[in-house]
Amino acid sequence: MKTKIIFTFIALSSTLLFSQKKVADIFFENYSYVKAAELYEETVKKGDSSEHVLTRLGDSYYNNSDTESAAIWYKLALNKYKKVNPEYIYKYIQTQRSLGNYEEADNWLVKFKTIQNDDRRADELDGSNIALYESLKSKQGVEVKIKNLDINSKYSDFGAFVYNNNMYFASARNTDNEIYKWNNEPYLDIYSAEVSNSENNIDSISNPTSINIKEKDRDDVHEASVAITNDGNTMYFTRDNVNKKNKPVYDKKGTSHLKIYKATKAQDGSWDQVVELPFNDDIYSTGHPTLSPDNKILYFVSDREGGFGQTDIYQVAIRGDSYDAPVNLGPKVNTEGREMFPFVAKDSTLYFSSDGYLNLGLLDIFKTNILKDEEAEVENMGAPYNSGFDDFAYFVDSDTQKGYFSSNRADGKGGDDIYGFTAQPCKQMITGTVRDSKLLTPIPMATVQLIDESGKIVKEVTSDENGLYEMEADCSQKYKVLGMKADYKDDLQDVETTDVTGEEHVVDLNLIPLINDNEIVINPIFFDFDKWGIRADAAYELENIVSVMRAHPNMVIKIESHTDSRGGDNYNLKLSDRRAKSTQEYLYSRGISNERIESAIGYGETRLVNKCSNGVKCTAEEHQENRRSKFIILKDSE
Repeated sequence: MKTKIIFTFIALSSTLLFSQKKVADIFFENYSYVKAAELYEETVKKGDSSEHVLTRLGDSYYNNSDTESAAIWYKLALNKYKKVNPEYIYKYIQTQRSLGNYEEADNWLVKFKTIQNDDRRADELDGSNIALYESLKSKQGVEVKIKNLDINSKYSDFGAFVYNNNMYFASARNTDNEIYKWNNEPYLDIYSAEVSNSENNIDSISNPTSINIKEKDRDDVHEASVAITNDGNTMYFTRDNVNKKNKPVYDKKGTSHLKIYKATKAQDGSWDQVVELPFNDDIYSTGHPTLSPDNKILYFVSDREGGFGQTDIYQVAIRGDSYDAPVNLGPKVNTEGREMFPFVAKDSTLYFSSDGYLNLGLLDIFKTNILKDEEAEVENMGAPYNSGFDDFAYFVDSDTQKGYFSSNRADGKGGDDIYGFTAQPCKQMITGTVRDSKLLTPIPMATVQLIDESGKIVKEVTSDENGLYEMEADCSQKYKVLGMKADYKDDLQDVETTDVTGEEHVVDLNLIPLINDNEIVINPIFFDFDKWGIRADAAYELENIVSVMRAHPNMVIKIESHTDSRGGDNYNLKLSDRRAKSTQEYLYSRGISNERIESAIGYGETRLVNKCSNGVKCTAEEHQENRRSKFIILKDSE
């Protein structure tokens, strides 16, 4: 007898464990991550630390933005199982970066690259990766308007920089200049144009005028790429290498390299006191200056020796009228290709153009937070900033998200053109009413979650006193909307946003009440034929009972189990009683104390709800009405 009791206990525990994991899976697949995590953790405590359970635990927290908890479970899985899915290595790396554990992240990144050497998230990106290429052509969630500016000429115009409602740019429109043989256009001059601000649209640019930089009296010298200090008194710009007599200087191959110069604003508005910066050289080029927001660091491009590629981006600290030695920004930015046209926005984001990363063709515009986070990655800006042509010289006001970039794309007016843009997140509203599905009355204080395609909860709001809720969502996305409230069953609805800013999608949620008069009502609990063990689908339904009883800590219930009239009367009585007891044991296993369940009794076919007694012909649906479990509330004092 003792042996039999022990065996029964072990079998029951095993059944509950197996069932519990399956129930957790159901909650996970229905985006109920908190409940899923609770059940998975109980499964671990009872001895199941399988790869499936550990990684699902990690995902439950990861999808709920709890990276600290997610990291714990991912790490357990990675350390215990040597061939875990690489996707979990990547997620673990993401959690470590989120937590600032960059060394740990880098260690696992090495392993990730070894396993996933063709993965687009690894450093060595494969240019034939169609999925990434397609993603660069379409930037979802952001509405970007671009416009070819009216001031563009049939010649090259590029390199916009805005200061004090004036846009400075380079142009080859001055036909009095000599012709530059490289592109058969006149040499470049620097121009200034007036900016007329527009609140929601691209600013208007007008009245371009060549600026007066003293000491330039030749028409065969390029000038371009402006950066102006915050006080407006100093301008850095690029000019061909000229000597003190203002004559071009050429190297042994007959090439005139670029140099950076500094000019000071004169009282008459012109620029004079032009001086060459000390880190220029006659045998390599130095150009494309831009300043840090505090004007203490100058960034520039050079092909000097010691770099990583054809041209690299460097930085140099400014010490009054002197400069420290230039420092290469390193391999997190520079590649074997060309890095050009850097720009540092007010929020310290570094933008630049490159052909050394996966791109849409030729030069693409990239951005990185490397100046604030040395571990930051470079991100391709995608379309419409980038095309299959050269796209470069990005400038943006990070407060308004308005700016300019240059491109020689096919629809332009000249060799290079300046395009204005305004970038605003494309957002839509998801609204609705949360109602009691039985009474059709609004449900206040219900929780509503917005869940993206990856299963991550991206928004959570609470319905107001009228059951109303609203959430902002990105355009062109597929979401699920999940409504929850204690004493109700969840409601899950699909919604897909469009690509038009400001549209509204109405998603009403109808929650099914679990308490009906003096009874907790759930969907029928199904058992296998001639069995009384709790199946996963039954446990999933019983979790509604658990939730209600947790929300009402003083509630006391009794359990009744009933069958239909088919089968022997005595057999049905015993089977229903076993099922009632099994149901009771499940609730005990979920932490419901013994005294809160007064009884669990099977009544067989003694309490039919319709005519279908012995010998009466009935449909399957009519018999189903009699196969039921009832959870009757005996006490519910708060």
